[in-house]
Amino acid sequence: MAGKAPEMPGGALGPGSRAIAAGIAKALSGSAAATVPELRGIRRGLTTRLRHAPARAVIDAALRVSRTPRRGFRFVAYELVANHPTAPRLLDGSRLGRMGRGMASWDAVDCFSVFLAGPAWRRRTVPDAVIHGWARSEDRWWRRAALVSTVPLNSRAHGGEGDSRRTLRVCRILESDRDPMVFKALSWALRELSKRDPAAVRRFVAARSGALAAQVLREVRNKLETGLKNPGRRRRAC
Repeated sequence: MAGKAPEMPGGALGPGSRAIAAGIAKALSGSAAATVPELRGIRRGLTTRLRHAPARAVIDAALRVSRTPRRGFRFVAYELVANHPTAPRLLDGSRLGRMGRGMASWDAVDCFSVFLAGPAWRRRTVPDAVIHGWARSEDRWWRRAALVSTVPLNSRAHGGEGDSRRTLRVCRILESDRDPMVFKALSWALRELSKRDPAAVRRFVAARSGALAAQVLREVRNKLETGLKNPGRRRRAC
C-alpha cells in the first residue's frame, strides 16, 4: 500500500524504486485539489528527502508515479527527476520514451519537454534523431513534445544559449501541421528562438510563410516587431 512505504532513519526513503514511488504517492495522496505552487512545495520536500537516493532508483520511481492517472503525479515525477543532483544525466531516448508514455494533455507534455527532454537534448545525451522521430509521430502529443523540447535550447531561464540549427530543423518538419496543439507549440518555439536569433527566425518565416499556419505567422511576426505575441491584447488590458 502507498501509505505503508518503508522509510530510513531521518525520514529518507529507502533506495529501492518501489519504496520511493510509494513514498511519493503517499506525499501526493491528498493533492487532488492542490495548486501548482502547492504541488511544487510537496516536490521540494521530496527532493530534499531524495537528494542522496540513487539516480536510477529515482528515475524508476518517477516512471511508476508518472503512470498514475491522477492530477499532479506526472508534474511532481518530472520535477523530481529534473531536480535530483545526478538523475538528469542518465536521461536517454529510451528512458524519456518510457517516461513520456501516456501523455495526453498540453501541460503534461510541456512539463516533460521543458524539465526533462529539452535539457537532455541540449546536453546531447539525447540525439537529434530521437527528437525528429517524435516530430514525425502520429501522436499529436509527441509532435508537440518535439517542438517544446526546443525551448530549453534557447530560453535563458532554462539554461539555453541558443541553437538555431536544431530548433529550425524541428520547426521545418512540423511547419505544415494544423493540429492546434502542434502549431501553437511551433509558434512558441519560433518566438523563443527570436529572442536569441531574430534574423534566423525572420528568414525562416519569410521562406516558409506558405506552409505556416496563419496564427503562427501572426504571433511570430508580432514578437519580432513588438516583442509581444499579441500586442493588441495588452493595449486593451491597459
